[in-house]
Amino acid sequence: MEKLELSEAEWRERLSPVQYHVLREAGTERAFSGSLNLEKREGEFHCGGCGTLLFRSTDKYDSGSGWPSFTEPASPDVIAEYRDTSHGMIRIEVRCAKCDGHLGHVFPDGPGENGLRYCINSVSLDFQPD
Repeated sequence: MEKLELSEAEWRERLSPVQYHVLREAGTERAFSGSLNLEKREGEFHCGGCGTLLFRSTDKYDSGSGWPSFTEPASPDVIAEYRDTSHGMIRIEVRCAKCDGHLGHVFPDGPGENGLRYCINSVSLDFQPD
């Protein structure tokens, strides 16, 4: 996948302050505060930083965690995984493979065939209904 590389000034111009904080500084929105947590329409979830298709509504479910949760990405190559040891925990951070934007984390407690739960910040996504 071709990488999108922008300067910090270009990212700040492209993103809202809260999007910048989450996507570029690995911030997190408060649980149950995101606009997409309860989204139930059919459609696609694209990266809020670069527009890459990341998740589909058919893989979204209500995990009760307070963040949009998915059982798998739209394609394996759209997500990059990194070991995250911040906040005294060991987790797997997920980022957009194209723009390196922070999306959230993946946990091994999901209901799908692979047993994964992609726990994603609403602000890092752009929902496009069918």
